[in-house]
Amino acid sequence: MQSHYDAIVIGGGHNGLVTACYLARAGRKVLVLERRYIVGGACVTEETFPGFKVSTAAYVNSLFRPEIIRDLRLKEFGFEAVERNPASFSPFLDGRYLMLGADKQSDIREISKFSKRDAEQYPKYEAMLERVASVVEPTLTQIPPNLLRPKLGDLVQMGSMGRKLQKLGTNMGEAIEVLTGAARPILDRWFESEQLKGTLATDAIIGAFMAPSMPGTAYVLFHHVMGETNGKRGVWSYVRGGMGGLTQALAKSANALGVEIRTDAEVVKILTKDGVATGVALANGDEFTAKQIASGVDCHLTFEKFLDPQTLPDDFRAAVARIPYDSASVKINVALERLPNFTACPGSEPGPQHRGTVHLCPDQDFIERAYDDAKYGYPSKAPVVECTIPSSVDPTVAPDGKHLMSMFVQYAPYTLKDGPWTTAIKNDFADRCFAIVEQYAPGFTASVIDRQILSPVDIETTFGLTGGNIFQGSMPVHELFMFRPVPGYASYSTPLKHLFLCGAAAHPGGGVMGAAGWNAARVMLRS
Repeated sequence: MQSHYDAIVIGGGHNGLVTACYLARAGRKVLVLERRYIVGGACVTEETFPGFKVSTAAYVNSLFRPEIIRDLRLKEFGFEAVERNPASFSPFLDGRYLMLGADKQSDIREISKFSKRDAEQYPKYEAMLERVASVVEPTLTQIPPNLLRPKLGDLVQMGSMGRKLQKLGTNMGEAIEVLTGAARPILDRWFESEQLKGTLATDAIIGAFMAPSMPGTAYVLFHHVMGETNGKRGVWSYVRGGMGGLTQALAKSANALGVEIRTDAEVVKILTKDGVATGVALANGDEFTAKQIASGVDCHLTFEKFLDPQTLPDDFRAAVARIPYDSASVKINVALERLPNFTACPGSEPGPQHRGTVHLCPDQDFIERAYDDAKYGYPSKAPVVECTIPSSVDPTVAPDGKHLMSMFVQYAPYTLKDGPWTTAIKNDFADRCFAIVEQYAPGFTASVIDRQILSPVDIETTFGLTGGNIFQGSMPVHELFMFRPVPGYASYSTPLKHLFLCGAAAHPGGGVMGAAGWNAARVMLRS
């Protein structure tokens, strides 16, 4: 059995697999070690209910880099993005609804139902976001500069970014606000309709333990408008057969390139000698050595669990200890006998109201009240519920005539005021979520065949995401780009020679993007 490699990748999530593929393309002998029985990290398909292909954690795609799809020939290995049209459906209890994302003219007509002024503003709002994207999106695949010890190339890069911001002219301030500010004041300034603002504001809080009125949520909102599907900008998609279709294609590409992948292989220690990372040790006692180690897991696991603290500088350890992992997200996967029949847009056959994200949020105040419960340590009495029904577009994920729903819910904190998470607390919270869906689609609860409830603690335990944080660390502005994970080490390197980060803990952060893995591989290849 081989025990020495050119590179070892800790964690078989999408970023780790991307890193492994690019290293192998360059001729490196690579080993990927995955703790679970299946590769993919939080981007997997599992048969949670008999006959259903469940995207257990991650559930939609848009941000995954098209360059990686092309380079690694993922379509040849089975990856297929299934477009959603429209992008979203927001029913309201007064019998009206708002659909967005079908096309520009349809958006204007839909928004006009609630505000003629907002319909006129919406194209301008989108144009503003596109201006910001022209500056931000190129940075996703850049190696961030080193602020503490800048080289000439770092200074040139920072100057280039400054010039791009300058080109925005008087729009520069608006761009800075999107990158650093709160979503609510921006939405309030642009629009008057609470139906529209509530729909947009939900995208500002997904995965974040923040309310829309808090700084940093505007970037989360912006984070959800980047990306593309099949060359169409801003379009989100499902993956045929579930999100694991992406990571299984990556695994097949990796295998074709000669990468060795081991599952049920839990890393418990990174081996070091004289300030150099030399290998890893597994829970079963096996040890492997390599010239380079890439960690696709978060900084808490990498630096505070897998390493002896004495191997790291004190200031680096202190900075890592400050990384926040706040989380208040719950994922509920639901097997359904039939599609929900929304009062605002009736229909028991797959229709536009079922294809995109279903937002059950009447206004921004609803979100703020839900957050208020969680910030004091309680699951929200009235949670913010977003639903997707991939079976309405991709029938392969459910048995004939049945349907599959993903609920992504805010807010339920990792640490509860009155003690640990229990099965009873999870079921009570899920019941509240179901009751909200029932308000908009009577008969929904009776259609439920089975459900899986993942609290933040379950997300941590199952997927190795500290605190249940889906981004491997929160994403306020001081934790992004040249500050991620900590200043001075944003370029995928670490204080230990030959040890690198290749996951969402590094730039550009969370989301099924693959950019962190790609960037890390480039750094490792030239190191």
